[in-house]
Amino acid sequence: MTAGDTLEIERLPVEAGKTVTFERVLLVNADGKVTVGTPTVTGATVEADVVEHKRGEKKLTFKMKRRKGYHKTIGHRQELTVVKVKEIKAV
Repeated sequence: MTAGDTLEIERLPVEAGKTVTFERVLLVNADGKVTVGTPTVTGATVEADVVEHKRGEKKLTFKMKRRKGYHKTIGHRQELTVVKVKEIKAV
């Protein structure tokens, strides 16, 4: 992920148009220098703008028990937030 990338992540409780900061960064690659966190990289943050909230594509699950006449279709749509990465800060 680099600055300018657009990502779809799980729904965040932030309004569209606002900025969100992620403090839990697991890995940073700064010009070829890779820093792996244990479990996170201390001092590293990612700033991103919330573009919109949307729902993902529908996933269908079909349950059936043979010879019993039982069949059931279940659908699920995940709530998503689209974010655009502004800046990756690494100390």
